[in-house]
Amino acid sequence: MAYRVLVLNGPNLNMLGIREPQTYGAQTLADIEAMCVAEGRELGLEVECRQSNIEGELVTWIQQALGQFDALVLNPGAYSHTSIAIHDAIRAVGIKVIEVHLSNIHAREAFRHHSYVSAVATGVICGLGATGYKLALRALAEKR
Repeated sequence: MAYRVLVLNGPNLNMLGIREPQTYGAQTLADIEAMCVAEGRELGLEVECRQSNIEGELVTWIQQALGQFDALVLNPGAYSHTSIAIHDAIRAVGIKVIEVHLSNIHAREAFRHHSYVSAVATGVICGLGATGYKLALRALAEKR
């Protein structure tokens, strides 16, 4: 049976390639999703990608991941800094989660320095652009 990984992207990530390319890069979300699926295939992972601007939808997907996916790669966007609901959903399902941020959240505005997700994530990757997703998938493949 394939090792299944759900890649979730939060608010405004659908605007990649348009929104602040100097901070987030020129790649679109479609580019990143295609890269994740291809990387997953090379690593023997089955990767599914989703994006939502709605916190509750992300929480629902995290909850539904239990029993359907073996791990999550999660870029919660701004919800990193505000969402106790996402934190609680991750804690409730108890599956591996790698938190990914395109930019280095610790080198930006002070309100971005704290992530509620980090406390319940298996690992955190930030500041490496889209490469962070590849690294997250590699880490999950090694930690099966």
